[in-house]
Amino acid sequence: MNENLLRGGLVRLSVEDPESLAKLVSQWCADSEYSRLLDWDPARRASAKTIQKWFEKQQENNDSHIFAIRVLDDDRVVGEIGLDGIRWTHRDCFVGIGLGDRACWGRGYGTDAMKVILRYAFTELNLHRVTLDVFNYNPRAIRSYEKAGFVHEGRQRGMLLREGRRWDVLYMGILKEEWLAANGQQ
Repeated sequence: MNENLLRGGLVRLSVEDPESLAKLVSQWCADSEYSRLLDWDPARRASAKTIQKWFEKQQENNDSHIFAIRVLDDDRVVGEIGLDGIRWTHRDCFVGIGLGDRACWGRGYGTDAMKVILRYAFTELNLHRVTLDVFNYNPRAIRSYEKAGFVHEGRQRGMLLREGRRWDVLYMGILKEEWLAANGQQ
């Protein structure tokens, strides 16, 4: 595989051993804010072994591709990103991202990683559509997804309960032709 395919301006995506990545993710999940930005479920700890088993199961499937996010400057792993639930018949999937290192929040690493995985999805896997969901209490992520080219497609009002308050879940997506046009390839 062309190494530049998985490299952006700030980060590169790498395939990691499930055990080592699971240890990092388990540490990141100790931060309840990280967990609440990433998942619909209540924030909770997960053992590295449980996360490792999940990663291993994902690797066995032909419907997911999970990568570590590494900063180009020092090659440290600061997060994870993955395409999941790929439906090859329809050529669509969901994307999920988590930056576990708080020092990396708001520095463009997430946007760069998302741009890299979209290039992989559309040019290498020949997908037609990539979708995500995000909670409306996460404006930093929403702006990042918009910068990567995602379009707002809908919302479930009051879907999520956090700290006694209801929050909307927003749905965003990007089509291959939109990505190609935004990247001067059409």
